[in-house]
Amino acid sequence: MSTPGARERMLGRLRAAAPVPSPQTTELDHRIDDHFAARRAGTPTTDERVATMQAALQGLHAEVWCADATAWPALIATALAEAGVKRLLLDPASAAGAALAAALPAGIEAIGYDRPIEAWKSELFDTVDAGFTVARSGIAATGTLVLAPDAGSPRTVSLVPPLHVALVRASTLHDDLHLAARAERWADGMPTNLVLVSGPSKTSDIQQTLAYGAHGPRRLWVVIETDPLEAGQ
Repeated sequence: MSTPGARERMLGRLRAAAPVPSPQTTELDHRIDDHFAARRAGTPTTDERVATMQAALQGLHAEVWCADATAWPALIATALAEAGVKRLLLDPASAAGAALAAALPAGIEAIGYDRPIEAWKSELFDTVDAGFTVARSGIAATGTLVLAPDAGSPRTVSLVPPLHVALVRASTLHDDLHLAARAERWADGMPTNLVLVSGPSKTSDIQQTLAYGAHGPRRLWVVIETDPLEAGQ
């Protein structure tokens, strides 16, 4: 039997040191749940969550559309053409990515993230105008997109292009961060790279002047995919 390497030894120590739930931590969890439950006024409908999400995103300098699955690809394709986008980074293997790629006019090229970044860094940073991602879910109260990057749509897609276009489904919206963590069972195991996006990249580090695009996309477009069957729920 081979001797464990440094990585295996380190992971073994971390697993051995993992906290075990105790009555005290369980009680604390209940108190946290009760605290947030007391702050909520009823249970919003899907339409109300959508309205809250849209208002919060717009307040954060994002552009937002609401459309069903049959309408949003053409809507976004038209908006991209009007914005002068020539190259769009997306995951063509995903259903949403394929739908948007099929709707694009001839003047817009859809490209996939199919190479190591070292092989096309200059091309990526200099020639890609926009990146399209599908959010895992959304947090209505803060207008936050919850992204779980993967091989087909890594973090780079939402970080490097100057325009980030995101799709979030109305059925995945949560009222607040606490409910998102509970409903998606984050405590049971989070993805290695869970990203929360609220508005385009911004900073006020220089002379306390707010500037967009300093550390990521200057613009954020969000389309909330609605389902007519869920209206009013």
